[in-house]
Amino acid sequence: MKTNYRIGFFSALAVNLLLLGAAGVLWWRLHPAAVAGLVSQAAAVAASRASAVAGSREPSQESPLAPVPISSQQLQRIGVRIGEVRRKSVSDVIRTTGSVAVDERGLAYVQVRFAGYIQKVFVDSTYQYVRRGQPLFTIYSPELLSTEREYLLARESQRRLARSPDPAVARDAASLVDAAAERLALWGIPHREIERLRATGRIRRDLVIDSPVSGYVTQREALPNAYAEPGTRLYTVADLSTIWVFAHVFQNDLGRLKVGDRARLTVDTYPGRRFTGRVDFIYPEIDPSTRTARVRLRFANPTLKLVPGMFVNVSLEAPMGKQVVIPASGVLQTGTRQIVFVDRGDGYLEPRDVRLGAEVGDEYIVLSGLKPGERIVTSANFLIDSQSQLQAALAGFALPPAEPRSAAAPRARLAVSLQPNPPRVGRNLIRVTLTDLKGGPVIGAQVNATFVLPAMPAMGMAGKQVSAQLTPAGNGAYQGSVTLTGGGTWQVAVVARKGGQVLATHQLSVDAAGSL
Repeated sequence: MKTNYRIGFFSALAVNLLLLGAAGVLWWRLHPAAVAGLVSQAAAVAASRASAVAGSREPSQESPLAPVPISSQQLQRIGVRIGEVRRKSVSDVIRTTGSVAVDERGLAYVQVRFAGYIQKVFVDSTYQYVRRGQPLFTIYSPELLSTEREYLLARESQRRLARSPDPAVARDAASLVDAAAERLALWGIPHREIERLRATGRIRRDLVIDSPVSGYVTQREALPNAYAEPGTRLYTVADLSTIWVFAHVFQNDLGRLKVGDRARLTVDTYPGRRFTGRVDFIYPEIDPSTRTARVRLRFANPTLKLVPGMFVNVSLEAPMGKQVVIPASGVLQTGTRQIVFVDRGDGYLEPRDVRLGAEVGDEYIVLSGLKPGERIVTSANFLIDSQSQLQAALAGFALPPAEPRSAAAPRARLAVSLQPNPPRVGRNLIRVTLTDLKGGPVIGAQVNATFVLPAMPAMGMAGKQVSAQLTPAGNGAYQGSVTLTGGGTWQVAVVARKGGQVLATHQLSVDAAGSL
């Protein structure tokens, strides 16, 4: 019983499946448009899901662009200039300010290694220039006088014991002389003073201390009758034949700098004169309040024109190697895209997205999108941009091939009128009269008008676009309404089609009254 029931159930199921398949095939053949609609809906759902998986980035609201065919006369009339994409050695210039400081490697301190009293001071003012070996002051030191007497006594003993029959006694006497002389040398007593003491055998009460280097005295603590202890800094002498300049560079520019890069310096004190130096050190610290880092520069200063504390203007040259560059005026910045118009020849301009690097002077470094030798538009880019948007509108927003092509001859003539004229912000009436080449009215055509207001990135305004499908009004006339959303110069493109073929196109500019 159960077996017969199962056989009947599966037989009925198979018959229903066959009938359902036949109905589906029949519906497919009779309703292809519906099937296409389902397929397009499925494709749209898949695209939306793929977009969601790819990220949450909003779609671009910018008007599409198309290649622009334009004659040489039009290029001259609107002032279009053409520049070339070049590959060359690029050096970025970072301009900042700085202050002159003493080169610490040229500093020298004058100290004594024994205690004493300063007697006479020969160099008695700061920023006085001294030469190496020039006397600075004299000092009286009882400890030094005792050591000098010990030296003379040791020499006298050496002379008396030189003829001793015991060689060990003579060696001991000589070692005492050497020990006293070494002690004087370790105290920093000049060699000429030790030689004078040995030659004359007379002790000098005051010892003359000379400058160890040549330079300017930037600090002085040596005063008459002052007591000086070992390690007391009596003079600071700076060699200003080379100086440092501390410049402040923003952190965004640090990556382009390296030690050894060329630096130039100008100062208002010497108009028209430039000093050349090098980057000496980049400090690994950012000031959190200014977001800048200190960069130390080193300049030769043989004529001593640059003095510590002077405020200067600095230009740092950061070589960036060979790069592909274009004029900055050739880039159309839309806010989200960087576009150039490439001259393909015969008055054919192709819009192309590029990726740009740093701006160096009046040029941009091109990272991708252009090759050396290509030619681009370097002026009147906004006019070319509006023409490109119109071409995209005429082509149904489908970009034509990237090769020059001649425009097809029109098969009809059309005339455009607006009410009111000039139009205004809000609702306007557009009327098109379509005639064939013999002057007869053309009926049954599809006429579309597209209004484009080009973007103005410098003012933070995006482009606007409005389209209107015109309806027949009899005797070859077509009319419709269009709502303009802002004042300004709108570029208008009108295209008439019939039977899937373009009969005629027309472009014009209109100035809409009203606020932006």
